[in-house]
Amino acid sequence: MDNIIGRTEEVQRLTEYINSNKPEFLAVYGRRRVGKTFLIRQFFRENFTFYFSGAENANKQQQLFNFTTALNKYSEMEFPPVDNWQKAFVQLENYIESVKTSGRKVIFIDELPWLDNLKSGFLSAFEYFWNTYASSKKDIFLVICGSSTSWIINKIIRNRGGLHNRVTRQIFLQPFSLYETEQFLKSKKIVFSRLQIAECYMTMGGIPYYLEQLEKKYSLDQNIDNLFFKNQGILRDEFSRIYSSLFKSPKKYMQIIEVLAKKRKGLLREEIVKLSKIPDGGGLTAILEELELCGFISINNNFLNAKNNKLFQLTDFYSLFYILFVKDRNITDNNFWTITINTPIHNAWAGFSYELLCQSHIEQIRKKLGISGVYTYTSSWRSRNDDDNVQIDFIIDRNDNVINVCEIKFSRKEFVITKDYDKDLRNKVWTFVEKTRTKKSVHITMLTTYGLTHNEYWNNIQSEVLLDDLFEKN
Repeated sequence: MDNIIGRTEEVQRLTEYINSNKPEFLAVYGRRRVGKTFLIRQFFRENFTFYFSGAENANKQQQLFNFTTALNKYSEMEFPPVDNWQKAFVQLENYIESVKTSGRKVIFIDELPWLDNLKSGFLSAFEYFWNTYASSKKDIFLVICGSSTSWIINKIIRNRGGLHNRVTRQIFLQPFSLYETEQFLKSKKIVFSRLQIAECYMTMGGIPYYLEQLEKKYSLDQNIDNLFFKNQGILRDEFSRIYSSLFKSPKKYMQIIEVLAKKRKGLLREEIVKLSKIPDGGGLTAILEELELCGFISINNNFLNAKNNKLFQLTDFYSLFYILFVKDRNITDNNFWTITINTPIHNAWAGFSYELLCQSHIEQIRKKLGISGVYTYTSSWRSRNDDDNVQIDFIIDRNDNVINVCEIKFSRKEFVITKDYDKDLRNKVWTFVEKTRTKKSVHITMLTTYGLTHNEYWNNIQSEVLLDDLFEKN
């Protein structure tokens, strides 16, 4: 486990699960490239009774051949080829019974969704294996993984058939936090300032596989050029692979992602229908739910909890960066990003992406505000009146009768509140109070990179959160 960076909570939970005195069925899921397989393999130090991974786009016969090959490798026996999954799992049961050990028998099946081909019969055979055999064996620890979070949730965790309530444990593996990203980069001997780490995160998110591609001999901007803008850049063609590997019909999912990328403050459902040309209805509901489950978008509840006033927002950093700067751009300059620094398009992206960065580190913000023990509810709000046109992207509604209206500003130096900006802030708060009729105290909280200049308007701000605060450990 020495090779595991961060993931403290997950390691603690795995340790607890493996030491339980009962059969365990653990589902590990999360976004593609987030490190699910790495976590399991490193935690168990490859000490599996059986390990098998589904293959992308392989048919039933190919998957069964791979399964038998893996079984023969681990058992050092010669199981014959089979033509259906029922027979394959009978072979697995026979092998498990032959294993003599006083410890756990860890069965790890990776990329489970890829095994569920049309009419493959895999899921029913898998259900039968767990229900009639594995669930009665105290020494069995079954782990399944899959990047298709929506498949894992709908077909396994929410299963209404033979696997209903059969999963005993689950881990939703999130991208690294800023703290974990910093620890990861240090382990690779990469020296970036915290502002550079933040910009790195804003480019590719806390995705371990992407971070692994960074090279210590290059600056951050050179690394971004190498990964995104050179012909052989490994992240240049990653976008279509992500969605094609997760969804059987990826086109509509990608359409919605692209629409949301161009309206970065978020869109209402009816706006998504209008701009994407995707009909409203159950199909759209399913797509939006799956994109949320897979961690690509978030649904920001309206402060007043209006069901039809929810904002859908793209929150996947890589997808946003790709659509804004790579997709449909015929870029021939391998140094595109380096020469874009401090241009209006770069600064606009940095400003918005820093908002996403802050919103993805709500626990660190709560800690800085001293409200970790207070129940809070985060939301957004915008006036539907064209005359005032006020939008607040980040609100922390607290159970101690305070509301934090959060203003987020990215700057390479201390941020200065000018007379005009102070007036805008006060007008925004006044409009919010007037329209929502809230009885709570409303505090203005500034989330900046390096803090505020202490001028005559600084005292109108009730609290500050700096970039350094976002690097706190959870």
